[in-house]
Amino acid sequence: MSTSIHVSTGQVAATLALVALAAAISLWRKADLERDIGIATLRSFVQLTAIGYVITLIFEADTLWLVLALLVVMVVFGALTARSRAKKVPGAFWPLLVALATAGATTLGLVVALGVFEATARYLVPVGGMVIGNAMTASAVALNRLGDEMEDSRGRIEATLALGATATEAAAPSVRRALRSGMIALVDSTKTTGLIFFPGTMVGMLLAGADPTDAVRLQLILLYALLGSVAIAGLVATTLAYRNFFTPAQQLREL
Repeated sequence: MSTSIHVSTGQVAATLALVALAAAISLWRKADLERDIGIATLRSFVQLTAIGYVITLIFEADTLWLVLALLVVMVVFGALTARSRAKKVPGAFWPLLVALATAGATTLGLVVALGVFEATARYLVPVGGMVIGNAMTASAVALNRLGDEMEDSRGRIEATLALGATATEAAAPSVRRALRSGMIALVDSTKTTGLIFFPGTMVGMLLAGADPTDAVRLQLILLYALLGSVAIAGLVATTLAYRNFFTPAQQLREL
């Protein structure tokens, strides 16, 4: 069986027919997503092409310093992107930055310490990208929900504070629901893995000719790593971010 797969530029261009189909459906049903589809397609091409060259250089250099630099860039841009989804949370960038950095460092450090992956660029770069990307999505969803919860529950929170509760106690229900929102998507997709859909890593390995058993084992490792990273990122982000809704005197801020 072949252990590699080669895709030509022409084959990539041919799949733009599916992008055109998506845009046509949006136009037909007046979903107003044609512009977003076009921008997403263009950005994905430019960004993936650029990162492909960067990863090639990192693999050839095979130095952990370049790997660390790339992971730091991922964390910073991930925090900036997630912040745009958490507009109702004051000062959301720093909780997000700490959450993504903590999730990435903890998850990668653990899988390396357990001997699951070697501490080389070939393993750390793709796994780190998956970990940070999923942590970013979970954190963005969690803080977006937290902002809505704090806004909708303002009366209840102020009443709870007036009865002598601390800011932590008053915000606890909102923080709990926000954390659940951030984690539930990956938890549900993990439940249905192998029944409803095949995850990307497994599909990629099968297309490349890998043994199905090896593909399944690697996919399980990544799923469990992603669950851990999402939980860590959601916990850290919500724990740090809810404090920004309160003053040092434990009063709810006017936003």
